[in-house]
Amino acid sequence: MARQRSDDRRRPATAARRRSARPGRRGIGRLKARLAAMMRRVPLGRDGAARVAQRYIFILPTGAGLMLALVLFVTLAGSLNYQNNLGLLFTFILAAAAVVSMHQTWLNLLGLEVWATPGPGVFAGDDAQFTLTLRDPGQRARADLRLRGWLGRVHPVALAAGAQERVTLTVTTERRGHQALGTVPIETEFPLGLFRAWCLIESDARVVVYPRPAPVAPLPPPVAAAGSARAQGDRGEGADDFVGPRGYRPGDSPRRLDWKALARERGLIVKQFGGDRAEELWLDWEQVSAADVETRLSRLARQVLEAAEAHVRYGLRLPGRTLPLDSGEPHRQRCLEALATFGQDPL
Repeated sequence: MARQRSDDRRRPATAARRRSARPGRRGIGRLKARLAAMMRRVPLGRDGAARVAQRYIFILPTGAGLMLALVLFVTLAGSLNYQNNLGLLFTFILAAAAVVSMHQTWLNLLGLEVWATPGPGVFAGDDAQFTLTLRDPGQRARADLRLRGWLGRVHPVALAAGAQERVTLTVTTERRGHQALGTVPIETEFPLGLFRAWCLIESDARVVVYPRPAPVAPLPPPVAAAGSARAQGDRGEGADDFVGPRGYRPGDSPRRLDWKALARERGLIVKQFGGDRAEELWLDWEQVSAADVETRLSRLARQVLEAAEAHVRYGLRLPGRTLPLDSGEPHRQRCLEALATFGQDPL
């Protein structure tokens, strides 16, 4: 009983400590967010490049720089106390070297040109890629440039005089739509590591993130083209021309199974052949049954991929938008982009 009473007394105290600690953490997070918002970003020019000017560079001493400052203070105080001229000379030489180092660290970022280019579209959950190009417009070599990408990954870069380098940054995607690169910090501690200078590069680069395709989404039955010479009659299954895939039915020949789709865990899919007729395939929002919008978009994305692999003409019908019949890689991207931006405000 005594132990239980002592435990009951400790529990409120522990809960109170946790409650008092949460506002402190929240306050630190808010302070960091306000400081980050107050920092100036390097704006983009008309050509899409960000040029680092004087007012956009921030600089602070590193741990080594603070230690050197403490050593200089001690040596200065000792030299003045004992009237040691050699100690004073040594202190002033070290202080002058530190000042020159600070100036060189600042110059390592001044005038740098940076612009970002988005990579190809990806599906939700995959890593989107952005290409950052750094260029030195003058005749100054720049060493120890570090780009901090997504999740704190550091990408070191060294620029020769008048040269340019490209760095690929990866961003993890979570949902469909447009994934922005956002602000990219560039920092340097060149040449002695006593000071850290950094600038924040603003970027408008965006990658289109497609809906994650569903594992299986059977295609609707193809419809004969209006101008086909053999538009009447049956579908002509068993002829030579491939018209599209469909779901497996009992009794289908194993020769018609799409083994590649089975290896990709898409289920049993049968290849259909229908002679030399032209077929049209419409992927309709109303014909896809799903409990929510995202699941329906995911199934439509799988149908778009299946239709593109089948090399048939297909169109996409969405509420408020219709993409006409077409084929090829550009049409595939247009359909996936329409699914990615469905229900979202245009940029």
